[in-house]
Amino acid sequence: QVQPVESGGGLVQPGGSLRLSCEASVIIFNVNGMGWYRQAPGKQRELVATITTGGRTNYADSVKGRFTISTMSRENIRNTVWLQMNSLKPEDTAVYYCNVMMKIGRDYWGKGTLVTVSS
Repeated sequence: QVQPVESGGGLVQPGGSLRLSCEASVIIFNVNGMGWYRQAPGKQRELVATITTGGRTNYADSVKGRFTISTMSRENIRNTVWLQMNSLKPEDTAVYYCNVMMKIGRDYWGKGTLVTVSS
């Protein structure tokens, strides 16, 4: 059972930085990529950033230039994806979810980590 586990959320002031981490034990050859999504109160879940196993990245317009996604696979099964978030804004406040995009079958989601940007 693939169960992504996120960490790194918390409270940060506007303009500050946080780094989120997600670990997932899954054979990397079965994975298309990993990514981060977020859901703010009263809003739908939205894409933040994704990265394919080939290293291709995709960002929401609202985070381009501020967030950076990266990933590493160890022993082809221990996979970590990070989201470095800089110049945080109050509108970045949300629960951030890690996503593992499989080549076959359903994607897997973490339980989420809360990021609050407030003074």
